[in-house]
Amino acid sequence: MSKENSVLKAWEATVRRTQAAKKRANSLFGTMSVAHVDDEHDEENDNNGSGNVEVYNADKVLSNGDYYTGQWSDNFPHGQGKYLWTDGCMYVGEWFRGKTMGRGRFSWPSGATYEGEFKTGYMDGIGTYTGPNGDTYKGEWVMNFKHGHGIKNYFNGDLYEGEWRRGLQEGQGRYQWKEGSHYIGEWKNGEICGKGSFVWTNGNRYDGYWEDGVPKGNGTFKWPDGSFYVGNWSRDPREQNGTYYPSGSSTDGNLEWDPQEVYNVDLSDCRICPGEKVSILPSQKKLAVWRSSKTGESDRPRRMSVDGRVSVTVERPFDRMRLWEGGEESSFGAGDRTLSVGRQFHEDLINLNVEDLNSRGNPGRMKVPRKIKRQGETICKGHKNYELMLNLQLGIRHAVGRPAPAASLDLKPSAFDPKEKLWTRFPPEGTKYTPPHQSCEFKWKDYCPLVFRTLRKLFKVDPADYMISICGNDALRELSSPGKSGSFFYLTNDDRYMIKTMKKAEVKVLLRMLSAYYNHVRAYENTLVTKFYGLHCVKLTGQPIQKKVRFIIMGNLFCTEYAIHRRFDLKGSVLGRTTDKPETEIDETTILKDLDLNFIFRLQKSWFQEFCRQIDRDCEFLEQERIMDYSLLVGLHFRNTSAAGDLIPSGARSPTGEDSDGAPRLSRADMDQLLLDPSRWASIKLGMNMPARVEKTMRRNEIEFQLVGDPTGEYYEVIMFFGVIDILQDYDISKKLEHAYKSIQYDPTSISAVDPKQYSRRFRDFIFKIFGEDI
Repeated sequence: MSKENSVLKAWEATVRRTQAAKKRANSLFGTMSVAHVDDEHDEENDNNGSGNVEVYNADKVLSNGDYYTGQWSDNFPHGQGKYLWTDGCMYVGEWFRGKTMGRGRFSWPSGATYEGEFKTGYMDGIGTYTGPNGDTYKGEWVMNFKHGHGIKNYFNGDLYEGEWRRGLQEGQGRYQWKEGSHYIGEWKNGEICGKGSFVWTNGNRYDGYWEDGVPKGNGTFKWPDGSFYVGNWSRDPREQNGTYYPSGSSTDGNLEWDPQEVYNVDLSDCRICPGEKVSILPSQKKLAVWRSSKTGESDRPRRMSVDGRVSVTVERPFDRMRLWEGGEESSFGAGDRTLSVGRQFHEDLINLNVEDLNSRGNPGRMKVPRKIKRQGETICKGHKNYELMLNLQLGIRHAVGRPAPAASLDLKPSAFDPKEKLWTRFPPEGTKYTPPHQSCEFKWKDYCPLVFRTLRKLFKVDPADYMISICGNDALRELSSPGKSGSFFYLTNDDRYMIKTMKKAEVKVLLRMLSAYYNHVRAYENTLVTKFYGLHCVKLTGQPIQKKVRFIIMGNLFCTEYAIHRRFDLKGSVLGRTTDKPETEIDETTILKDLDLNFIFRLQKSWFQEFCRQIDRDCEFLEQERIMDYSLLVGLHFRNTSAAGDLIPSGARSPTGEDSDGAPRLSRADMDQLLLDPSRWASIKLGMNMPARVEKTMRRNEIEFQLVGDPTGEYYEVIMFFGVIDILQDYDISKKLEHAYKSIQYDPTSISAVDPKQYSRRFRDFIFKIFGEDI
């Protein structure tokens, strides 16, 4: 008993010296209870995770002032335990090798609490969060986010029950205000958006479409007496129009009513309560742990976070001071240069020191591909395609800058007619509608201009930015060699757009499927299929031989500030699916293929589920349009690399702690900060800027064509980019002949040219083997 008292007194003395915890020093040691803690599950964790390592009860005051009491194993909290930080945060519950794992309760100095399931340091599973202002959320969580079904009671008496996504209301849900009005319907990014019904306490109701929290589009407003108003709704009175229908009992009761009253009066007091911001997340709290007893080295503490991250750098006084300070500064300060390790924590990492890492050889360690100068050759005066580039830029400037009425997203069938095209003549001296120029005379054709103008609007492309990217003072860049199809590719100077020359047959395919493509990308904003922004043709009339050059403008999948270290073009077939370059010639721009792939891609749970759903939707769309030979283009940026260019697996780090290529990298601390502010997730979308992990695979020598290698358990932290490309090849007579010819020589299932239905099935089977959930 005296020993326990001395431990507590020592800890309390440290807390008194910490300004952030002075007011809470006398209240932190109250008894905390955790609901549904299962002792049997504890023992299973101990047996599975620690092998023969002894698990014992310990009371420890750590050197930075933190206090831990509970089960301990090999210098880690392991089992049941309570950890108190000097800033007043506390966790009581289950641990697994230094990580909060299982059921537990985390409390903040502000009085906020979370009780429920944890996974590798994150609030993940089913849990209840009570905010300092009295807000309560009970439901599903994924990586600190409210994600799934949940109920939130707000401090002002409002209530929301329904679906959540990345911390915001999204999907179907019901919001009830304290005074009794309620809304039932669709939500998006925390706002009422889509189809739904709003019922006021006086009996009035609106049924229809919403956008940004207000009625927008078709809808009906009804009164209790049976009269109603039907029309197109908009906050702009100029766009508002509709018809009032009185009830049989009241012919003129609401004739003087103005629809704008709904915006200005009826909805003025019905505001959605904003979500609270958490000052610091459980996954950001640092632990102080000692080196493993195996090393026999000094007891100097190492810095480690609750989700298993540990620094193996020499700890500087400044780092330790930031750790003691707690709060946001300790998590987000620029002085914290430690690299993060992944969720797969390796015990032996604790035994490493800087000298070991410098001296140790790494035979067989994977390296970053050779870095090259900026991709592509700049098209300047004297280049064979210089005049073609000028013609293209003149045409784009004319097409995009042409005045046009505001386009509705609901297009008429006539807009998709293949005959819907505009020819414009560009003589060197200029015309009433075209400027003078120094190139030869040419004709410019716009295919389905209204459709592509609307697609750019749908994809949120600003017309001015679009013109500046393609038609600005900077020249386009031509990629070094044409693709297998014979098409040439050009990149804009800012890398945002890619321009591809097309065959006439490809143009016909796109025009044939344009209506279905438009409906698909409009219905699924997370679609992975290529984004098309414009389809054009240049006819050179000022030369002896008149020729037509058709081209499509697309989004560049790899437009990013991150260096793309690996690129894969994946189809799910094996014949000819390997790069023909020797290892010494492979660089960052080399496109590797199916048989070159040596990774399995691990996505966070909610992203993986959305990925599977979207791959199914996109493949069904392409199958219906009789499209085949498409592929999944994948780009990887490895977050942890050494100065020598080695890829550093999760659980290891570079001696310097810095990226070798100087490109920005998203550290695990940055990831946690990102989780604090859901609005910052706008930069992360399905297939774009996605933090993930990849697991290295090895193929067995005895299998000649092993499409997917065997997992090795070696993981790497990456940023992923991916999308479905080459979606304009239909199963025409040439592909049928190719299939017949190659089937005689090879296994018919191994070749790329197969029926669209078989291609879709094979493609999906392969993709779902190389993508998995990160567990």
